[in-house]
Amino acid sequence: MAKDGKLYLSKVGDIKIKLHRPIKGQIKTLTITKEADGWYACFSVEVTVRKTAPKLVRSAVGVDVGLESFATLSDGTQIENPRWFRKAEKKLALHQRNLSRKQLKSLNRDKQRDKVAKLHKKTANQRKDFQHKVSRQLVEGNDLIAYEDLNVRGMVKNRHLAKSISDAGWRQFIAFVCYKAEEAGSMAVAVNPFSTSIDCSGCGFPVEKTLAQRIHKCPNCGLEIPRDWNAALNIRKLGLLSLPQELRDVKPVETGTSAPCSKLWSGKQEATDFNRW
Repeated sequence: MAKDGKLYLSKVGDIKIKLHRPIKGQIKTLTITKEADGWYACFSVEVTVRKTAPKLVRSAVGVDVGLESFATLSDGTQIENPRWFRKAEKKLALHQRNLSRKQLKSLNRDKQRDKVAKLHKKTANQRKDFQHKVSRQLVEGNDLIAYEDLNVRGMVKNRHLAKSISDAGWRQFIAFVCYKAEEAGSMAVAVNPFSTSIDCSGCGFPVEKTLAQRIHKCPNCGLEIPRDWNAALNIRKLGLLSLPQELRDVKPVETGTSAPCSKLWSGKQEATDFNRW
């Protein structure tokens, strides 16, 4: 039982805690875990969830995740990739090198190991905080969020891209979007990623590209936009087409795609528009 800044544990007694938010629902289990930055108490509670009927989709967005930019939206917005692990890599290498020089089973080695663990924890927290804020804005601004059903586990087998893909944390980001959408009464739809980067979003004509080609140029209709933007438009279209007709109040194909892409979020900016989780 958590009350007045203290947690009562059977056979242990009262322990001082920092309760981050009030506990809602009936407590079923409690798990005590030790992380790099301290001890945590994780409560599992049972709550009554009211299912709402599917609402009419009046706004939809397609999300194309990537490595150059963290994600590109179907309205042309680009979200900058913060690359948290890459930024901490030099400092982490220094701490790990110092760890390897410490004597085994010594107090100094234990202290250095804690420093390495805390740096890994900080990087993970930065990534999670960033993804919470971006996913919250996407859910609050759209009734439908469409994304590619990527085989991330297979993609990280590529040794040239594995570190960058893991640093981006696509699966965690999609999980945040899905549960936030469910709580808000919105929809998150996974679409088949096959040919989303190849097909022209304007006319559907297939335009083969290498990974080095970053601009989509359609010889059939003349559309010329960044390839990630083109993919995001195709993802949005597929997401809308997967819904029943009676739930759609927007067109599957957007028009006016000649505007330049813009930056939505950078790790250096203040999180003024992302203060709600």
